[in-house]
Amino acid sequence: MEPQQLAEAAGSSRHAPAGISLHDFCGRAGEQLMHFHAMRLRDSLFLWVGAEPALCSLAVAMCSPHDSNPVSSSLLGDASDTTSNSLAQRLARKTKKQIFVSYNLQNTDSSFILHIENRIKEEMMAFPEKF
Repeated sequence: MEPQQLAEAAGSSRHAPAGISLHDFCGRAGEQLMHFHAMRLRDSLFLWVGAEPALCSLAVAMCSPHDSNPVSSSLLGDASDTTSNSLAQRLARKTKKQIFVSYNLQNTDSSFILHIENRIKEEMMAFPEKF
């Protein structure tokens, strides 16, 4: 999907097979336009964050009865870039679900990531049924 098409679809929810909910939204941090794609599955959530169509990283995190911090693993991309892992862990802690995160933005500054996380939380509060 082209960035323009993503922007037009921002804030949209689409029909998906039973048990799956799709939700697209956008955000802006300074000059950076960010697109978000959330796919709620039965017991998990897939969240894609990026500026253009790409799947450069993928991480998974889930809560464990043996540890207060959710466990996480990098599934795709540079294992030394922990942005997807960290975001997945924080969202797993918040939702108590298995979370897959694909973070595809060049900016990995902690204040920028906090802005991303806050935008996701805003959307979760506004549309809890989509997460």
